[in-house]
Amino acid sequence: MAASARIILPAIWLGLIIGISLIEAPLKFTAPGITIPLGLGIGRLVFGVMNWVELVIAVILLWSLLKSGVDRVYRSVACGLIGVLITKVVVIRPLLNQRTDAVLAGVDEGGSSLHLLYIAADGLLIVGLVAALVMAVRRWVLIRPAVAADDR
Repeated sequence: MAASARIILPAIWLGLIIGISLIEAPLKFTAPGITIPLGLGIGRLVFGVMNWVELVIAVILLWSLLKSGVDRVYRSVACGLIGVLITKVVVIRPLLNQRTDAVLAGVDEGGSSLHLLYIAADGLLIVGLVAALVMAVRRWVLIRPAVAADDR
């Protein structure tokens, strides 16, 4: 399970970020009839659920790392990913929630740079997840022929 988890979990996590952060979020505001308050409400719901799913993936990934031997570089990348995720969920999201509360209450008109921090965190996650996937797939490809040769 651990070797496949090092490929499957980052792939799912990467797909989640691409699907929600890069595709759904920007397109949502181009849909007919979507107002800023409605878009913010939808975004808050979608990103809240996405962050919970990311946390579950991160916990399973961490568990798989602890359960099996993995090289130090992969472990460092995975821990960096988890650190970025925790920062995104514990620091950036609450600030964004305060900001959207103000916009939804009509106190603020929006236009905050806080979203750029969230986008930057997702950018770091994308780069790290691609790196983790490349490392895991390369290791899997190199190990599979050796295992197959041992079976002969």
